[in-house]
Order: sequence, then C-alpha cells, then structure tokens
Amino acid sequence: MGLEEKLPAGFALTTLENVVGYMRKGSIWPATFGLACCAIEMMAVGTPDYDIARFGMERFAATPRQADLMIVAGRVSQKMAPVVRQVYDQMPNPKWVISMGVCASSGGMFNNYAIVQGVDHVIPVDIYLPGCPPRPEMLLNAIIELHGQIQHSKLGVNRVAAARAAEAAALSATPTSQMAPTHDHFAHIAAPAGKNLLA
Repeated sequence: MGLEEKLPAGFALTTLENVVGYMRKGSIWPATFGLACCAIEMMAVGTPDYDIARFGMERFAATPRQADLMIVAGRVSQKMAPVVRQVYDQMPNPKWVISMGVCASSGGMFNNYAIVQGVDHVIPVDIYLPGCPPRPEMLLNAIIELHGQIQHSKLGVNRVAAARAAEAAALSATPTSQMAPTHDHFAHIAAPAGKNLLA
C-alpha cells in the first residue's frame, strides 16, 4: 500500500542510516578484555553451545585497532582503569561498550578503595549487563539489544545531536553520591539483641 507497490520488482526503499546500521550490527568484532570471573562466561559464548558466530562476532580481536566493541567482563581495579581507557581510546569510531557483570557496572561486592565503582567512571557504556556472573545467554541478549541500538543509530549531524542530548541528560542526572540511601548499614548496631538460642 505504498510507493513500493508502484515500483518495478527488485526495488526497495530505505534510508542510508538503516542500511549502514544493518551492516554495522552484522560486522562487530569484540575486543579481548576479560578482567575477572565474568570473562569465563564471555569465553563460553564463543563455544558451540552458544555460538556467537551466528552474529559474525566469533573473532575476538587481540588488538583494539581492529575492534569496535569492548565487553568489560569483571571488576576494574584503580590500576587497571587507565589501561581500560587507553584500550578504549585506541579503538576506531564508531565503538560500543558492554559492561558485563555487577562488578563492572557498579563495583559489585567490592565497595572499597581498590575497585572502580562502575566502569562508566572511566569510559561511556552502552549496555549494562547485571549478574554475578551473568550467564552466556544474558550476554547474547545484551548483544542483541546492542544490535538494536546500532541499527537505529544516527549518522553525521544527527549523530552529533544525539550524542550531545545524551551527554546533557547524563550531566543533569543526580550523582549517586547525592542520592538518598536505600538502607542503613548501622541498623544492626542500634537494634536490640536477639534471643540467645544457646542459653
């Protein structure tokens, strides 16, 4: 019911952004960047059981110059943070980041001075993948979600405008350090002692 029906056979109408997005999402090469136990689950995605090759992603690049997806799998220490940033900066544009696991996304159970409390303090993140560790199926789902983002990403001036809007939204958000606490860590100290079962 449109212009497509009036055209001769063999013609299809689309936009350049749709074609480029379709080609980009089918040609992603991840960078090898496993930092902790989540990396085992990331490696499992490459096995025949999960078969990441169906997305054309079976080649994990050992050099950032040939990769366009960084999967940060595991906790990021303060010592490793500059290396993460350097590898990210060496990747060609356009590039994307998946933060795999709760440790990479928020520091996880390691709420201390040695671990970065979220890799988004170091590099921009496109997809946050929760879990400790997340299953390979969850990583595949995150990759499919990323494919959707890539398919609908803008080009040229539109891409710059979208990036500026995303940056403005991120800067206007309330920092987590200023948010109200969700629970009281010292409630057990003020609580009355429970019944002693051994007495």
